Amino acid sequence: MTDLTKTESWEALQKHFSSFEKTTIKDLFKQDDKRGTRFVAKEAGIYFDYSKHRVSGETMKLLFALAEERGLEAHRESMFTGNKINNTENRSVLHTALRAPKGSAILADGHNVVPEIHAVLDKMGVFARKVRNGEWTGYTGKPVKNIVNIGIGGSDLGPVMAYEALKYYAARNLTFRFVSNVDGNDFAEAVSDLDPEETLFIISSKTFTTLETMANAQAARAWSLKKLGSNAAVARHFVAVSTNEKEVVKFGIDPLNIFGFWDWVGGRYSMTSAIGLSTMIAVGPDQYQQMLDGFHQMDEHFRTTPLDRNIPVIMGLLGIWYNNFFGAQTQAVLPYDNYLKRFPAYLQQLTMESNGKQVTSEGEPVSYQTGTIYWGEPGTNGQHSFYQLIHQGTKLIPCDFIGFKETLNDLPSQQDYLIANMIAQGEALAFGKTADEVRAGNVAEELVPHKVFEGNRPSSTFFLDKLTPANLGKLVAMYEHSVFVQGVIWDINPFDQMGVELGKVLAQNIIPELQNKSQPLNHDSSTNTLIGFYRQ
Repeated sequence: MTDLTKTESWEALQKHFSSFEKTTIKDLFKQDDKRGTRFVAKEAGIYFDYSKHRVSGETMKLLFALAEERGLEAHRESMFTGNKINNTENRSVLHTALRAPKGSAILADGHNVVPEIHAVLDKMGVFARKVRNGEWTGYTGKPVKNIVNIGIGGSDLGPVMAYEALKYYAARNLTFRFVSNVDGNDFAEAVSDLDPEETLFIISSKTFTTLETMANAQAARAWSLKKLGSNAAVARHFVAVSTNEKEVVKFGIDPLNIFGFWDWVGGRYSMTSAIGLSTMIAVGPDQYQQMLDGFHQMDEHFRTTPLDRNIPVIMGLLGIWYNNFFGAQTQAVLPYDNYLKRFPAYLQQLTMESNGKQVTSEGEPVSYQTGTIYWGEPGTNGQHSFYQLIHQGTKLIPCDFIGFKETLNDLPSQQDYLIANMIAQGEALAFGKTADEVRAGNVAEELVPHKVFEGNRPSSTFFLDKLTPANLGKLVAMYEHSVFVQGVIWDINPFDQMGVELGKVLAQNIIPELQNKSQPLNHDSSTNTLIGFYRQ
């Protein structure tokens, strides 16, 4: 692919930026009193207002031209039809197939994968119903009341985010815990008040060899057997989400209780695979299917809607605009719903593990910035924490506000307070407060500079009706596809994660050196000293 910075559309954007850079959001609204209704996309049940961005109609036209020149539509179709677009691992990328309706035909290596996907979903549904209705009992005959998901990365972040987001819909007679960190404190605290006779562990690991997950799985096995006694108990208290049947069976899990998935499912895109088993148990198969339907609605919107009305496309292009032209390095995601408290953490892996790359798909070094840093917290908590820096700091931080018109709990006045704050923050970021406006409030002159808000800080606002399983699916898929858009523009592979490997390999070398104090050390002087300090 042609170097990004040498394309006609990129050069046109650079020329446009040089004349547009000083234009403010306030200027743009003065020039167009209908801007608040023009720069809006209302698609797939989402109201997306991007009018408070530092873009004009010409800017967007040039960004869409960039997407066309980079072949976004062809790349998009290649993903949906099962072509091996993960070129470094020679794999298809078919997380969208995981939420395709029965009867669809999606090919990987010439094989329709949809029937086997639904076979796994059906198997998950049977198991989830048994746990939810008390039919699944432990080794001593007691019904399972506690479900502990053990995984890491995509095998943890998706399930824990989905559980917290959909907690309103979850079975309240069941307790759900999530263990990911190899730090033993994580496991110890998760099980401290649980009874092994009533506890089911879901071991989520594609390879069943992941260091952190297997260390916690062995800890869970020992914790369970300390009370249950017999190795036969493992088959009633452990199930696996994995592709490695040999190791799963060796662990003691019944092969009938293995829920499989496929190598064309990347970890951070796997929450709608069998990795979502804990989610299905929590909310039930019917509401889990509603979540899948929401994902599929956004998949279809992304696949079929013209670029200028396509929410993930617009999101991805705005990110390119700020990252590569304004030099912004981070983006804040600010959900105004406390159920979404783990959503920013989930997006950190989705976005940064995908696009944190320094070479193109062909292995050539990039000559431009990639991989925006995503972070955030729910509102209004963040307003009393880091919003100060967003408003008056020296960093340019585009923000995504996510809100819902209806509250799930019967506290409507508090919902009004919440959404009023969300809307006000977008207004304040965009328009600020001038020195004259500050003085009009009879502020002492020496305090005026401290109370000036520069404004001109860009933000998007996303409104949905309420936080339902379907709407959660739409939100996650929306960000998945915006990541893909940016990967295409930057010509990088968003579907591998080789940068996580080196540290894990080196850790395997260091583990025996920590455990055997007589083993010689052959690292650099800093690493040798740190190991020696720990050995003491």
